[in-house]
Amino acid sequence: MRSIFPILTVVTAIIVVWYFGTYQMNKTWTQDQARRANVELTLNEIVADTMAQDRPKLPAPHQVTQEIWKTTGAMVLEGKGLSKRSLIYHGWITLSSTLVGFAIGTIGGILLAVGIVYNKAMDMSVMPWAIASQTIPILAIAPMIVVVMNSIGVQGLLPKAIIAAYLSFFPVVVGMVKGLRAPNNMQLDLMKTYNASGAETFWKLRLPNSMPYFFTSLKIGIAAALIGAIVAELSSSPLRGFGGRMLTGSYYGQTIQIWSALFSAAVMAACLVGFIGFLQRVTLRRMGMAQ
Repeated sequence: MRSIFPILTVVTAIIVVWYFGTYQMNKTWTQDQARRANVELTLNEIVADTMAQDRPKLPAPHQVTQEIWKTTGAMVLEGKGLSKRSLIYHGWITLSSTLVGFAIGTIGGILLAVGIVYNKAMDMSVMPWAIASQTIPILAIAPMIVVVMNSIGVQGLLPKAIIAAYLSFFPVVVGMVKGLRAPNNMQLDLMKTYNASGAETFWKLRLPNSMPYFFTSLKIGIAAALIGAIVAELSSSPLRGFGGRMLTGSYYGQTIQIWSALFSAAVMAACLVGFIGFLQRVTLRRMGMAQ
């Protein structure tokens, strides 16, 4: 309960600033329309108009909320929850790419981390390349991956999952390398006195010590995978998923549609990170490592 009040305070502050920004950014259009019609508007009328424009520069929070309800709950009540106009349909497309890419990135990151910890050549050669790979802007590389995979006949979910994996593997590599190297020399020497093999040292000392780092890196990785999936949707065709909704919204000046997709993606990211946090608490508690 103590953590809820700071969160609510920040959310309230954001909403207040958002409403103020909505008024500031939309009032010019309202005043221009009133000037052309030779109409004098009061402050209350200007405020009311800036909060209810069809194509505002910045939609108000309640407009975004109404759009999200109209494209989710209302469509479910009408029996159209899985239609192409529903955010549930587009959310599932983004989520499926995110989860597949996250799984690929996590498995690849763990294997690379183990190789880097146990092989000096990999430590000196792979790690610098892994770091360098993250300096390439995803907006530049995503269209190339989509085009190349289209040219070999691979379309749909896999190109987007690969881009998601590209962003999510790096936090896992860094976190696992740090975690696998967490045991100090005294602990490693103790395992040697027990005549433990390399495999036993890995499974009974290094891997358990890496779990807090592993779950922390997963939280970053799942959020990065979601960003990768959305960026990939901006480059792929047909336009589907949250990325597709944002792009079609920008084509037709539907800022409310853009913001509703953006907020839905943020809520999805929060849920995914929260789920991994839940797994972390359960796993560490069962391992006796909960703090």
